[in-house]
Amino acid sequence: MYFMPVTQLLRHSSVLAVLLFLALVLQRTFLQASYYVTIETGINLRGALLAMIYNKILRLSTSNMSMGEMTLGQINNLVAIETNQLMWFLFLCPNLWAMPVQIVMGVILLHYLMGRSALVGALVIVLLAPVQYLIATKLADTQKSTLDHSTDRLKKTTEILKGIKLLKLYAWENIFCDSVEDTRDKELTSLKTFALYTSMSIFMNAAIPIAAVLATFVSHVLIDDHCPEPSKAFAALALFHILVTPLFLLSTVVRFAVKALVSVQKLGEFLESDEIGDDSWRNGDMPVSLETCKKPPGQTKAINRKQPLRYQLEGYDPPSRRTLRPHETEDVAVKVNNGFFTWGSNLSTLSDINIRIPTGQLTMMVGQVGCGKSSLLLAMLGEMQTISGKVFWSKLPDCEMLHEGNISWSEGEEPVEDIRSKNRYSVAYATQKSWLLNATVEDNITFGSPFNKQRYKAVIDACSLQPDIDLLPFGDQTEIGERGINLSGGQRQRICVARALYQNTNLVFLDDPFSALDIHLSDHLMQEGILKFLQDDKRTVVLVTHKLQYLIHADWIIAMKDGSVLREGTLKDIQTHDVQLYEHWKTLMNRQDTELEKDPEPDCQTALERKTLRRAFYSREAKNQIDDEDEEEEEEEEDDDSMSTTTNRRSKIPWGVCWRYLSSGGFFMVFLMVFSKLLKHSVMVAIDYWLAAWTSADKTNSSRAVRDSGPGNLTGNLNLSFATEEEKLDQYYMPVFIILCGAGILLCLVTSLSVEFLGLSAATNLHHNLLNKIIHAPIRFFDITPLGQILNRFSADTNIIDQHIPPTLESLTRSSLLCLSAIGVIAFVTPVSLVALVPLAVTFYFIQKYFRVASKDLQDLDDSTQLPLLCHFSETAEGLTTIRAFRHEARFKQRMLELTDTNNTAYLFLSAANRWLEVRTDYLGAVIVLTAAIASIWSFDYSIPSGGLVGLGLTYALTVTNYLNWVVRNLADLEVQMAAVKKVNSFLTTPSEDYEGSMGVSQVPEDWPSQGEIKIQNLCVRYDPQLKPVLKHVNAYINPGQKVGICGRTGSGKSSLSLAFFNMVDMFEGKIIIDDIDICSLPLQTLRSRLSIILQDPVLFSGSIRFNLDPERTCTDDRLWEALEIAQLKNMVKALPGGLDAVVTEGGENFSVGQRQLFCLARAFVRKSSILIMDEATASIDMATENILQKVVMTAFADRTVVTIAHRVHTILTADLVIVMKRGNILESGRPEELLEQEDGMFASFVRADM
Repeated sequence: MYFMPVTQLLRHSSVLAVLLFLALVLQRTFLQASYYVTIETGINLRGALLAMIYNKILRLSTSNMSMGEMTLGQINNLVAIETNQLMWFLFLCPNLWAMPVQIVMGVILLHYLMGRSALVGALVIVLLAPVQYLIATKLADTQKSTLDHSTDRLKKTTEILKGIKLLKLYAWENIFCDSVEDTRDKELTSLKTFALYTSMSIFMNAAIPIAAVLATFVSHVLIDDHCPEPSKAFAALALFHILVTPLFLLSTVVRFAVKALVSVQKLGEFLESDEIGDDSWRNGDMPVSLETCKKPPGQTKAINRKQPLRYQLEGYDPPSRRTLRPHETEDVAVKVNNGFFTWGSNLSTLSDINIRIPTGQLTMMVGQVGCGKSSLLLAMLGEMQTISGKVFWSKLPDCEMLHEGNISWSEGEEPVEDIRSKNRYSVAYATQKSWLLNATVEDNITFGSPFNKQRYKAVIDACSLQPDIDLLPFGDQTEIGERGINLSGGQRQRICVARALYQNTNLVFLDDPFSALDIHLSDHLMQEGILKFLQDDKRTVVLVTHKLQYLIHADWIIAMKDGSVLREGTLKDIQTHDVQLYEHWKTLMNRQDTELEKDPEPDCQTALERKTLRRAFYSREAKNQIDDEDEEEEEEEEDDDSMSTTTNRRSKIPWGVCWRYLSSGGFFMVFLMVFSKLLKHSVMVAIDYWLAAWTSADKTNSSRAVRDSGPGNLTGNLNLSFATEEEKLDQYYMPVFIILCGAGILLCLVTSLSVEFLGLSAATNLHHNLLNKIIHAPIRFFDITPLGQILNRFSADTNIIDQHIPPTLESLTRSSLLCLSAIGVIAFVTPVSLVALVPLAVTFYFIQKYFRVASKDLQDLDDSTQLPLLCHFSETAEGLTTIRAFRHEARFKQRMLELTDTNNTAYLFLSAANRWLEVRTDYLGAVIVLTAAIASIWSFDYSIPSGGLVGLGLTYALTVTNYLNWVVRNLADLEVQMAAVKKVNSFLTTPSEDYEGSMGVSQVPEDWPSQGEIKIQNLCVRYDPQLKPVLKHVNAYINPGQKVGICGRTGSGKSSLSLAFFNMVDMFEGKIIIDDIDICSLPLQTLRSRLSIILQDPVLFSGSIRFNLDPERTCTDDRLWEALEIAQLKNMVKALPGGLDAVVTEGGENFSVGQRQLFCLARAFVRKSSILIMDEATASIDMATENILQKVVMTAFADRTVVTIAHRVHTILTADLVIVMKRGNILESGRPEELLEQEDGMFASFVRADM
């Protein structure tokens, strides 16, 4: 038996080859396992952070949101960006301690191989590391400024898209478009800096190893006077390559650490922002004084939390009360004593509030626009900050809150459980600005309560929602949402009211539920919903309204004025004690106190809203069909649906989209990139090849010298000849080596710059085209495309194109070329190994194909689970007041945790798939190394390659393992990122409106339209060529300066007619002639800039008041003040800090809805055109202000044509001409007096209903 010592065993080259293979396999397996563990931890961290943020959102103070300190955008960024930054930092965290170990080990080994010269090379690396760190921090700074600019740009884009109808009608789209372009230019400037630093960083990573190798070998020659032998030279080369990775990662980790710090800071700021009330008493650890106007925290399910509170409330004795009048009941649901409330500034918005809300009765709050009605509701709900005073909620009877689950809704008598189960501290609250969940209609109405068919049906009928539900494609199971984009204002408002009615709570707060409804719907809701449904249930109702005719139904009235209570009492009280106020109301109501007469015609069903709904859905379906057809064309027509074919079909790389992306970057840049890349990689191979030739030449040379010289004069001759030979060799090889290294470093710079700037120019062009296309798209496009979808193109997709595609592209080309050059070198050194490489290549092909399909699906899964999560966050932030009033925090929190789990699971799958791929490609790489080693051993026996070349082959084989998986992952990433380009491209095919017109701008008279005479001849209008016409053969003649009122049931085509004046809809037959010019022949800008319109929904933009009234900056201050005076706003604006330059926050949230409407009126008055169109412009204004406005409009526009589209008929009784429309036709027209004489006429019936 023969024992072989270990040293001898290790001399066997084949044993070494196998050991190398095993070492690689082990190293890679452990590496991937450690990655998986860190990723799992990172994902858990993100989940925890999301829960923290969400808990905080639920406690945010309302003033933060409305005063613009905390915008939805900021919250979305926290959720989408900051949490991910921290998660990624955790992924890379272990590198912080692993890297230094690797670097130290590498340097020690280098010193062992190369002696002192290795330290020179290491020194180069160490000295250049701080530069990399500097670049990394600069990158983080630029990223921050880019983020600021892009948030700003998104905010502007969102405003444009929300107010697109207004912008088009006022012909302002170009002004706003330019303002977005300005912000985009700033963003691009910081993106340029970003690109510059990124390319510097890539350049440093590529150039450092070259510089280090150059320094090491040149110093070795200078110190030791000879070149190292191949074995040492290539071991050193491999070590340098290994050192590059930790150094590169170190700079990345540092960059992520910096980003993570920024994120922590942002999260800190957010978590420290103001919260609502003081929560400490909630847990029952201090005596209850409900100072902070908080209700105890009712929750839908968890009764135990309320138990201690009930006991506290028992021991709480009510403060001394004023003596009760005989008709007052002792029973009060809510009481406010000496309340002073504020929205965060030191000025109190509400002062000296003393009110009581009687239990089980209907309380109405009335008052002018902006007098604090909505604020008072919120103050009672604890949403405002209390300066002084107290809010008391009545205490619970003993029996209450004990049973909760078993609710029986029998219609006749109310069983005991039913009374108990009414959760006292949950308030059903319907806000003025409707808030919908992204869920089905049914979920929006039941809102987490158990479903009860009878009750549900009663609520739907009371809110007359059935006809609307019938129109939806899946009835009440249709998903509405995206902020209820596919419903009109009135429908959304009715759903919100239905939600409040359906909830089984003692208290119901309704904030102006009638503002978006027409008279029939309002009456129906008042009668069936509020008087019948709520009163039968003996629920306490607080109703804020402008419709004074409903005051007769009120049990208790609170009249507000300028933030304080003017009067409180029953209608009788007020009649006896404040005759003046009562008379004032009477004149406003101009009606007898009779019960509401029901309208003889039950034609309520045809609602414009319903029509729009039908229109939107049909067109969406049509659009979806077209989209589906496109997709089907792209997919090859294979009916065979087995796995292999689908994989085939879906593993195709979208070359077309890639080409579109590259071509939008410009052909010169593409050429430069491709050319410099190829050249750079050729030079890199040349450097290594030259090194191999040099070291080998040295070795063969010395052996030859030994052979040549005879035995006698061996030493003397040898030294001499050897030295001269070697010097000659070094002189020949060294300069070329230096030149090649210099060229390599230079090319690294060129390639990194070319890729980044190619990406930048592509991003610039794509965004510019996208913005222009969308802003100039016809209004129809915005009806059928959800706002969220358009915004995604500008946010997520633009971000991918700006920042993610260029590095992916760079990385992909680099790794692919490195792999190709490595395989080329191996094949050149040992041609035999090609035989083994063929099966490996096939295996690799299938692995990458399989992975790319799975990866794409998992990416989609990750995205599709992330979207609901983000939506849930922004939904919560928008509906905070509602959620807190209903006390549904726990339910929403639960939902958030479910969504987070789903998203985290999807993300975990995605990273597990990446590990799957890396393990496989790493093993493949190890096999390639083994193949190369065995092939070299085998061919060395036949003395084919020189030692230097064997070293070269192995060094390259070792690099392949690193780069193979990058090729596949970058391919998969690029494929996903190209989807963004594809989506943007799909919007670039949108048709634009025809802005030109057949007349030139110069042909239109300067003062057109001077008279304001309108002729409508045989007009037919439709919204889309595929849809039915909404106006059929309309003929009308309006004299110059006439005041015209247009009325009709909702959906009769009134608004369509107003849009037709602006050429916003498809007028496929007939024409409108204004002052002898057919409006279809005018350029759109000219037409729209010469007419004014006031829309139903008030739209304000963030900026100053001046900017909102006159974005073109053409008017003098006097004219603006005059317009504000007409709109009854002069005094309010004067009181604001800055006057005309006072700030308007996003969406005008710092003004009440009525005030916003008045600003919109002022905006129309600023533009002194001779034709003014008012589209239901006074729907959310109280009657007093409205009456003033009517008078002012009549005087200020005495000589101009005014067309009013009326919801409330009494607003047009003074008009010169009334047109009554029905189903797209003119039914009656004439002077109001004449029409009233026709007893059975439609107009007469309208007026009777509205008396």
